[in-house]
Amino acid sequence: MTSTPFDVDAFLRRPLTARLATNGPTVRPVWFLWEDGTFWVLTGPWTRLFARVRNDPDIALVVDECDLATGRVRQVIARGSARLVPFDVERGRRKLVRYLGADESRWDTRFVHYLYDDPAERGTTWLCLTPSSLTATDLSYAPPGSAAAPAADSPPGPRSC
Repeated sequence: MTSTPFDVDAFLRRPLTARLATNGPTVRPVWFLWEDGTFWVLTGPWTRLFARVRNDPDIALVVDECDLATGRVRQVIARGSARLVPFDVERGRRKLVRYLGADESRWDTRFVHYLYDDPAERGTTWLCLTPSSLTATDLSYAPPGSAAAPAADSPPGPRSC
């Protein structure tokens, strides 16, 4: 991994949605947990993702943000071979709390089942990606009308996401 233009760990701790790409090609949005240099994504035999990764573990994952009001545009792209490993409830709780909040009584029951059903019986599994490559890019710009906006004769920067 190389030096990055922003704090990648802080960025990836935010409850952002990633897009995960598998051979096929297939791209799907996923919630993830970033811990110890690894992306953790919940899956199981009830998903196509599980079968695709078992057949071909090479994946790519993108996490990005684009705020047109502030001009903040940042992205992290990770690539590597995914592993399917047994689900552990405490990691599952940490992942779900970041997206749903700490009060489990307010969660949709679909998510509560992951923590209280037997993972072995249900087949709940972690897809783990410890990236072989990770690229972080800051494409932020000063939006039109802001004090930091370039002069009218300056070359335009990125304007859309």
